[in-house]
Amino acid sequence: MRVPSWFLVVAACSSSVAPSPPPARDPVAPADATAERASDVAPGVATGPPDAAVPTIAIVDTPMVWSPAREALTLEYRRMHSDASATDVAIAPQVIILHYTGGGSATATRRYFDHLRIEAERSQLAAGGAVNVSAHFVVDRDGTIYRLQPETRFARHCIGMNHVAIGIENVGDESRWKLTPAQVVANAALVRHLAARFLITHVLGHHEVMGMRSDPLFVELDPGYRNRKGDPGPRFMTAVRARIGDLALAGAPP
Repeated sequence: MRVPSWFLVVAACSSSVAPSPPPARDPVAPADATAERASDVAPGVATGPPDAAVPTIAIVDTPMVWSPAREALTLEYRRMHSDASATDVAIAPQVIILHYTGGGSATATRRYFDHLRIEAERSQLAAGGAVNVSAHFVVDRDGTIYRLQPETRFARHCIGMNHVAIGIENVGDESRWKLTPAQVVANAALVRHLAARFLITHVLGHHEVMGMRSDPLFVELDPGYRNRKGDPGPRFMTAVRARIGDLALAGAPP
């Protein structure tokens, strides 16, 4: 079967198809999409110190496609996996989870996230719900930070923690497109920015999340719905944590 071009980068850290090399510059163009709405913000979300205390960083807003159908499928997924009585897709972030895309293009990653439904070929994920994966941010290889959706909106990027987690995807991997020093700097700056706005307690690599299964923050209603991920890996997490140690944010248990 011919693989469609948008499938060449399977974001949310599970690409198994080698994507084409990235262009020298890979801007992510804004989509025609719904901006942040009141329904995306959890009631009573604590937002940290006043705006004056929030570190200023450059973030490019490039909203992913959002629609009533996407909201309905996201809510369906939330009810299946974290809160059977949920009535909205708003979250109060407590955790930041770093990922890598497994491909070399920020544009391809965003286009993939724009798709409404997970493709049938990803059978394990498709069995867990119809809505496609996504993230809140994508960090390009030059350190450019793109915001795809509000941080207070539920996104499918990590089993067991989507109900409390902001997802940050980094373009690349640890082999063909090794994550860059610019991405380390950008992730550390973005973590600081988010920790000043929300009551963040943990920063985790996707590969560390299953180590949180005994933590109250980990909630997965389906006992058979688990996976093991390798992204973004110890090297990247060690480098980012070296820049944010003063924040005293927890990681996964040893």
